[in-house]
Amino acid sequence: MSDLFGIIFNSLETGSVYALAALGIVLIFRTSKTTNFAQGTIGTFNAYIAAYAMLSFGWSIWIVALVAMITAFLTGIIIDTFIIRPASKVSPISKQIITLGIIMVMVGLLPKLFGVASFQLPRFIASEYSVNVFGATLFYNTIFVIVLSLTLMGGMFLFIQHTKWGLATRVTASDETTSKLMGVPTKRVTMISWATAAMLGTLAALFVAPRVSVYGNMLLTVQISAFFAGTLGGFSTFFGPVVGAYIIAFSRNFTQFYISDIWGNVMVYTAILVFLYFKPFGLFGKKPTKKV
Repeated sequence: MSDLFGIIFNSLETGSVYALAALGIVLIFRTSKTTNFAQGTIGTFNAYIAAYAMLSFGWSIWIVALVAMITAFLTGIIIDTFIIRPASKVSPISKQIITLGIIMVMVGLLPKLFGVASFQLPRFIASEYSVNVFGATLFYNTIFVIVLSLTLMGGMFLFIQHTKWGLATRVTASDETTSKLMGVPTKRVTMISWATAAMLGTLAALFVAPRVSVYGNMLLTVQISAFFAGTLGGFSTFFGPVVGAYIIAFSRNFTQFYISDIWGNVMVYTAILVFLYFKPFGLFGKKPTKKV
Protein backbone atom coordinates (compact mmCIF):
# COMPACT_ATOMS: atom_id res chain seq x y z
CA MET A 1 0.00 0.00 0.00
CA SER A 2 2.85 2.39 0.83
CA ASP A 3 4.44 1.68 -2.58
CA LEU A 4 1.13 2.35 -4.32
CA PHE A 5 0.61 5.73 -2.66
CA GLY A 6 4.25 6.61 -3.23
CA ILE A 7 3.81 6.00 -6.96
CA ILE A 8 0.59 8.03 -7.01
CA PHE A 9 2.16 11.07 -5.34
CA ASN A 10 5.27 10.86 -7.49
CA SER A 11 3.12 10.56 -10.62
CA LEU A 12 1.12 13.62 -9.67
CA GLU A 13 4.32 15.61 -9.21
CA THR A 14 5.91 14.34 -12.42
CA GLY A 15 2.67 14.79 -14.34
CA SER A 16 2.44 18.38 -13.13
CA VAL A 17 5.87 19.12 -14.57
CA TYR A 18 4.98 17.47 -17.89
CA ALA A 19 1.65 19.32 -17.94
CA LEU A 20 3.26 22.74 -17.45
CA ALA A 21 5.64 22.13 -20.35
CA ALA A 22 2.87 20.65 -22.53
CA LEU A 23 0.54 23.58 -21.87
CA GLY A 24 3.28 26.00 -22.95
CA ILE A 25 3.87 24.03 -26.14
CA VAL A 26 0.19 23.86 -27.09
CA LEU A 27 -0.33 27.55 -26.24
CA ILE A 28 2.32 28.53 -28.80
CA PHE A 29 1.11 25.93 -31.29
CA ARG A 30 -2.44 27.25 -31.18
CA THR A 31 -1.61 30.97 -31.39
CA SER A 32 1.60 31.04 -33.47
CA LYS A 33 0.92 27.93 -35.57
CA THR A 34 4.35 26.50 -34.85
CA THR A 35 5.78 23.59 -32.89
CA ASN A 36 8.16 25.04 -30.34
CA PHE A 37 11.04 22.59 -29.98
CA ALA A 38 12.86 25.17 -27.84
CA GLN A 39 10.38 25.03 -24.94
CA GLY A 40 12.72 22.99 -22.75
CA THR A 41 15.80 25.02 -23.68
CA ILE A 42 14.07 28.30 -22.83
CA GLY A 43 13.16 26.92 -19.41
CA THR A 44 16.70 25.65 -18.89
CA PHE A 45 18.22 29.00 -19.87
CA ASN A 46 16.17 30.84 -17.25
CA ALA A 47 16.86 28.15 -14.64
CA TYR A 48 20.55 28.91 -15.21
CA ILE A 49 19.80 32.57 -14.50
CA ALA A 50 18.10 31.58 -11.23
CA ALA A 51 20.98 29.33 -10.17
CA TYR A 52 23.61 31.90 -11.11
CA ALA A 53 21.75 34.61 -9.15
CA MET A 54 21.59 32.35 -6.10
CA LEU A 55 25.29 31.55 -6.32
CA SER A 56 26.32 35.17 -6.93
CA PHE A 57 24.06 37.03 -4.50
CA GLY A 58 23.02 34.37 -2.01
CA TRP A 59 19.32 34.94 -2.63
CA SER A 60 16.73 32.40 -1.54
CA ILE A 61 15.05 30.03 -3.99
CA TRP A 62 11.87 32.11 -3.76
CA ILE A 63 13.61 35.31 -4.87
CA VAL A 64 15.61 33.70 -7.69
CA ALA A 65 12.45 31.92 -8.87
CA LEU A 66 10.75 35.31 -9.16
CA VAL A 67 13.76 36.65 -11.06
CA ALA A 68 13.63 33.64 -13.40
CA MET A 69 9.91 34.22 -14.04
CA ILE A 70 10.60 37.85 -14.99
CA THR A 71 13.49 36.94 -17.29
CA ALA A 72 11.38 34.14 -18.81
CA PHE A 73 8.59 36.60 -19.56
CA LEU A 74 11.09 38.92 -21.25
CA THR A 75 12.68 35.99 -23.12
CA GLY A 76 9.33 35.02 -24.61
CA ILE A 77 8.65 38.60 -25.70
CA ILE A 78 12.10 38.94 -27.29
CA ILE A 79 11.78 35.64 -29.18
CA ASP A 80 8.35 36.49 -30.53
CA THR A 81 9.17 40.11 -31.40
CA PHE A 82 12.55 39.66 -33.04
CA ILE A 83 12.52 36.07 -34.30
CA ILE A 84 9.05 34.58 -34.76
CA ARG A 85 7.05 37.63 -35.87
CA PRO A 86 9.46 38.65 -38.69
CA ALA A 87 9.16 35.06 -39.96
CA SER A 88 5.35 35.01 -39.82
CA LYS A 89 4.99 34.41 -43.56
CA VAL A 90 7.30 31.41 -43.78
CA SER A 91 6.00 27.83 -43.83
CA PRO A 92 5.22 25.98 -40.59
CA ILE A 93 8.21 23.70 -41.19
CA SER A 94 10.48 26.72 -41.48
CA LYS A 95 9.15 28.00 -38.15
CA GLN A 96 9.97 24.67 -36.57
CA ILE A 97 13.51 24.91 -37.93
CA ILE A 98 13.74 28.41 -36.46
CA THR A 99 12.90 27.03 -33.01
CA LEU A 100 15.70 24.48 -33.49
CA GLY A 101 17.97 27.43 -34.24
CA ILE A 102 16.87 29.02 -30.96
CA ILE A 103 18.03 25.86 -29.20
CA MET A 104 21.46 26.09 -30.82
CA VAL A 105 21.84 29.76 -29.91
CA MET A 106 20.81 29.32 -26.29
CA VAL A 107 22.84 26.16 -25.74
CA GLY A 108 25.83 27.98 -27.23
CA LEU A 109 25.32 30.94 -24.90
CA LEU A 110 25.07 28.86 -21.72
CA PRO A 111 28.82 28.07 -21.29
CA LYS A 112 29.74 31.59 -22.40
CA LEU A 113 27.49 33.25 -19.83
CA PHE A 114 27.50 30.78 -16.93
CA GLY A 115 30.50 28.52 -17.46
CA VAL A 116 30.60 24.78 -18.10
CA ALA A 117 29.84 23.58 -14.56
CA SER A 118 26.36 22.49 -13.57
CA PHE A 119 24.48 24.26 -10.79
CA GLN A 120 22.37 23.01 -7.94
CA LEU A 121 19.04 24.52 -6.91
CA PRO A 122 17.28 23.58 -3.66
CA ARG A 123 13.64 22.60 -3.32
CA PHE A 124 11.15 25.32 -2.55
CA ILE A 125 10.39 23.56 0.74
CA ALA A 126 13.23 21.66 2.42
CA SER A 127 13.11 17.87 2.24
CA GLU A 128 13.02 17.44 6.04
CA TYR A 129 9.42 18.65 5.97
CA SER A 130 7.24 15.66 5.16
CA VAL A 131 4.19 13.74 6.27
CA ASN A 132 3.39 10.03 6.31
CA VAL A 133 0.37 9.02 4.22
CA PHE A 134 -0.59 5.33 4.38
CA GLY A 135 3.04 4.43 4.92
CA ALA A 136 4.34 6.60 2.05
CA THR A 137 6.51 9.63 2.74
CA LEU A 138 4.94 12.70 1.17
CA PHE A 139 7.24 15.72 1.09
CA TYR A 140 5.73 19.15 1.56
CA ASN A 141 7.60 20.24 -1.56
CA THR A 142 5.74 17.58 -3.56
CA ILE A 143 2.44 18.92 -2.24
CA PHE A 144 3.54 22.44 -3.14
CA VAL A 145 4.46 21.44 -6.72
CA ILE A 146 1.17 19.61 -7.27
CA VAL A 147 -1.05 22.27 -5.74
CA LEU A 148 0.71 25.21 -7.42
CA SER A 149 0.70 23.51 -10.83
CA LEU A 150 -2.97 22.55 -10.66
CA THR A 151 -3.90 26.01 -9.39
CA LEU A 152 -1.97 27.77 -12.16
CA MET A 153 -3.36 25.55 -14.90
CA GLY A 154 -6.88 25.75 -13.54
CA GLY A 155 -6.58 29.53 -13.34
CA MET A 156 -5.34 29.66 -16.92
CA PHE A 157 -8.27 27.58 -18.18
CA LEU A 158 -10.74 29.82 -16.36
CA PHE A 159 -8.95 32.88 -17.70
CA ILE A 160 -9.08 31.58 -21.27
CA GLN A 161 -12.76 30.66 -21.01
CA HIS A 162 -14.18 33.60 -19.07
CA THR A 163 -12.19 36.75 -19.84
CA LYS A 164 -11.98 39.13 -22.77
CA TRP A 165 -8.29 38.40 -23.29
CA GLY A 166 -9.00 34.69 -23.09
CA LEU A 167 -11.60 35.11 -25.83
CA ALA A 168 -8.99 36.94 -27.92
CA THR A 169 -6.61 34.02 -27.38
CA ARG A 170 -9.23 31.48 -28.43
CA VAL A 171 -10.28 33.31 -31.58
CA THR A 172 -6.62 33.87 -32.54
CA ALA A 173 -6.03 30.16 -32.06
CA SER A 174 -9.09 29.41 -34.20
CA ASP A 175 -8.41 31.76 -37.13
CA GLU A 176 -5.77 34.47 -36.93
CA THR A 177 -6.69 36.14 -40.23
CA THR A 178 -10.36 36.50 -39.33
CA SER A 179 -9.39 37.66 -35.85
CA LYS A 180 -7.36 40.50 -37.34
CA LEU A 181 -10.33 41.60 -39.43
CA MET A 182 -12.46 41.63 -36.28
CA GLY A 183 -10.00 43.93 -34.52
CA VAL A 184 -8.38 41.35 -32.24
CA PRO A 185 -4.79 42.38 -31.33
CA THR A 186 -3.32 39.09 -32.57
CA LYS A 187 0.28 40.32 -32.35
CA ARG A 188 -0.08 41.05 -28.66
CA VAL A 189 -1.89 37.74 -28.14
CA THR A 190 0.96 35.74 -29.69
CA MET A 191 3.55 37.81 -27.82
CA ILE A 192 1.90 37.16 -24.44
CA SER A 193 1.47 33.49 -25.40
CA TRP A 194 5.20 33.15 -25.98
CA ALA A 195 5.93 34.96 -22.72
CA THR A 196 3.49 32.75 -20.80
CA ALA A 197 4.87 29.58 -22.38
CA ALA A 198 8.41 30.62 -21.42
CA MET A 199 7.29 31.13 -17.83
CA LEU A 200 5.59 27.72 -17.73
CA GLY A 201 8.72 26.05 -19.10
CA THR A 202 10.89 27.87 -16.56
CA LEU A 203 8.64 26.83 -13.69
CA ALA A 204 8.91 23.22 -14.87
CA ALA A 205 12.69 23.60 -14.89
CA LEU A 206 12.72 24.98 -11.34
CA PHE A 207 10.65 22.00 -10.17
CA VAL A 208 12.99 19.51 -11.89
CA ALA A 209 16.30 21.19 -10.97
CA PRO A 210 16.59 19.89 -7.36
CA ARG A 211 16.44 16.32 -8.69
CA VAL A 212 18.84 16.53 -11.61
CA SER A 213 20.81 19.80 -11.12
CA VAL A 214 20.89 22.59 -13.70
CA TYR A 215 22.66 21.59 -16.92
CA GLY A 216 22.12 21.94 -20.65
CA ASN A 217 19.80 18.95 -21.26
CA MET A 218 18.03 18.92 -17.91
CA LEU A 219 14.57 19.16 -19.53
CA LEU A 220 15.15 16.75 -22.42
CA THR A 221 12.95 14.02 -20.93
CA VAL A 222 10.33 16.59 -19.91
CA GLN A 223 10.32 18.07 -23.43
CA ILE A 224 9.84 14.67 -25.08
CA SER A 225 7.13 13.66 -22.61
CA ALA A 226 5.37 17.02 -23.11
CA PHE A 227 5.25 16.47 -26.87
CA PHE A 228 3.87 12.98 -26.35
CA ALA A 229 1.31 14.44 -23.95
CA GLY A 230 0.24 17.01 -26.53
CA THR A 231 -0.08 14.35 -29.19
CA LEU A 232 -1.97 11.99 -26.88
CA GLY A 233 -4.36 14.63 -25.55
CA GLY A 234 -4.77 16.51 -28.81
CA PHE A 235 -3.10 19.73 -29.92
CA SER A 236 -6.45 21.24 -30.91
CA THR A 237 -7.43 21.77 -27.26
CA PHE A 238 -5.78 23.54 -24.35
CA PHE A 239 -6.71 20.96 -21.71
CA GLY A 240 -6.03 17.79 -23.72
CA PRO A 241 -2.22 17.91 -23.41
CA VAL A 242 -2.54 18.44 -19.65
CA VAL A 243 -4.66 15.29 -19.32
CA GLY A 244 -2.20 13.47 -21.58
CA ALA A 245 0.68 14.56 -19.35
CA TYR A 246 -0.82 12.99 -16.25
CA ILE A 247 -1.72 9.81 -18.15
CA ILE A 248 1.89 9.45 -19.31
CA ALA A 249 3.29 10.16 -15.84
CA PHE A 250 1.06 7.60 -14.15
CA SER A 251 1.62 4.98 -16.87
CA ARG A 252 5.40 5.37 -16.85
CA ASN A 253 5.76 5.29 -13.08
CA PHE A 254 3.53 2.24 -12.64
CA THR A 255 5.15 0.23 -15.44
CA GLN A 256 8.66 1.22 -14.38
CA PHE A 257 7.99 0.13 -10.80
CA TYR A 258 6.10 -3.09 -11.48
CA ILE A 259 7.90 -4.16 -14.68
CA SER A 260 11.23 -2.39 -15.37
CA ASP A 261 12.63 1.03 -16.26
CA ILE A 262 13.40 0.16 -19.87
CA TRP A 263 10.45 -2.06 -20.72
CA GLY A 264 8.09 0.22 -18.85
CA ASN A 265 8.93 3.13 -21.14
CA VAL A 266 8.80 0.90 -24.21
CA MET A 267 5.34 -0.38 -23.31
CA VAL A 268 3.93 3.08 -22.55
CA TYR A 269 5.16 4.78 -25.70
CA THR A 270 4.29 1.79 -27.87
CA ALA A 271 0.76 1.87 -26.48
CA ILE A 272 0.54 5.59 -27.28
CA LEU A 273 1.70 5.02 -30.86
CA VAL A 274 -0.84 2.23 -31.33
CA PHE A 275 -3.59 4.43 -29.90
CA LEU A 276 -2.66 7.30 -32.25
CA TYR A 277 -2.90 4.93 -35.21
CA PHE A 278 -6.61 4.54 -34.51
CA LYS A 279 -7.19 8.06 -33.17
CA PRO A 280 -4.54 10.28 -34.80
CA PHE A 281 -5.87 13.58 -33.40
CA GLY A 282 -5.61 12.47 -29.78
CA LEU A 283 -8.09 11.89 -26.99
CA PHE A 284 -9.81 15.27 -27.23
CA GLY A 285 -8.58 16.50 -30.61
CA LYS A 286 -10.82 16.94 -33.61
CA LYS A 287 -10.05 16.54 -37.27
CA PRO A 288 -9.49 20.01 -38.78
CA THR A 289 -12.09 21.11 -41.30
CA LYS A 290 -11.77 23.66 -44.05
CA LYS A 291 -14.61 25.90 -44.99
CA VAL A 292 -14.86 26.93 -48.64
